[in-house]
Amino acid sequence: MDIARPELGRQRRRRRVLYSIGALVVLAGVTLGLARLQPAAPTVDKAQVWTDTVRRGDVLRQVRGNGTLVPEEIHWIPALSPGRVERILVLPGAAVRADTVLVELSNPDVEQAAFDAEWQLKGAEAQFNKLKVQLESDRLSQQAQAALLNAECSVARLDAEADARLAEEKLVDRLTAIRSKTRAEQLAQRCELEQRRLAILTENHRAQLAVQEAELERLRAVLALKRKHLDQLKVRAGIDGVLQRLGDRETLQVGQQIAAGANLARVANPAKLKAEIKIVETQAKDIAIGQKAEVDTRNGVVAGRVIRVDPAVQNGTVTVDVALAGELPKGARPDLSVEGTIEFELLQNVLHVGRPVQGQAGSTVGLFKLVKGGREAELVPVKLGRSSVNTIEILDGLGVGDSVILSDMSQWSAHKRIRLN
Repeated sequence: MDIARPELGRQRRRRRVLYSIGALVVLAGVTLGLARLQPAAPTVDKAQVWTDTVRRGDVLRQVRGNGTLVPEEIHWIPALSPGRVERILVLPGAAVRADTVLVELSNPDVEQAAFDAEWQLKGAEAQFNKLKVQLESDRLSQQAQAALLNAECSVARLDAEADARLAEEKLVDRLTAIRSKTRAEQLAQRCELEQRRLAILTENHRAQLAVQEAELERLRAVLALKRKHLDQLKVRAGIDGVLQRLGDRETLQVGQQIAAGANLARVANPAKLKAEIKIVETQAKDIAIGQKAEVDTRNGVVAGRVIRVDPAVQNGTVTVDVALAGELPKGARPDLSVEGTIEFELLQNVLHVGRPVQGQAGSTVGLFKLVKGGREAELVPVKLGRSSVNTIEILDGLGVGDSVILSDMSQWSAHKRIRLN
């Protein structure tokens, strides 16, 4: 028969409890260990990233932008009066002189106005000559009358002197002498008044002629203006250069009606070109007039200097005008696409590296620094300083000889470490 042993059941229950507790402890340890494990580092193809090594030395600060060549001297030719295009003598692209006629216009009103002004001037000149002859005749008549009165005055003075001597010798009575003297004095006063009248008449004639001469000058100026308007129906280039355009927005056509003030043509001097460079607004703060620059025309590099910085920002860029100092390469012409580089300053003995894709001057960014012989890279904060076209100053976070990834690593920015293969 079976013998009951209760101590065996207690032992089995104790072992189950101990096993359960051990299993729970092991499970908790495994869970805690897994929780403390870092996520696996992602793998990045090393051939797809761009790296550079931190160096110490001199850095030439530059900024670069694209632009076009434009003429320094551009001459727009407006229509001073409305007209109709009769003939187009020169087409865009042709070399012209200052007096080259580009377009001929017609305007009957302008022609009639010049004709009327010319005949008004001729009529005024005839009236002036008539007045001049008439005034000269009046002056001569007045002068003859004054001469006759002077003669009478002289005779009366001689008679008065003779009668006075005869009266002293008692040859004529005293009353006759007094009458001769009085007549001589009256004639002398009349002669003086006649001379004053002649002088006033001369001044009056001069004033009348001055009025008529002023009117003639006015009519001559009107005629010159009308003839200028008539002559400007033949549109001339105005400067030596190349005809770039006929018309403002649309090319001129024969028979087209032109309004006053409309642009008829544009002439530029191709020998004097400058570069208009578009610089990103964030990089244009250090640009100043007089700084050195280089312009790459794709067919040669030309030295220059900054002559103007546009105070306004358009489409995120600032326009900088660069005057070209050297001889232009062959093929340089207006509207040619170019690339300009402007020099700021020379930074001496600074820590620098190639410019990261996401790195801006004066900012702090996270860069992946290569470790373990370039097999891995860890994210480190780097403080950046002044920047150039392809180089940027390192203020803190890296040392000489450190290699960093300059490519766009934003998709791995959540990871502290990556693997490179």
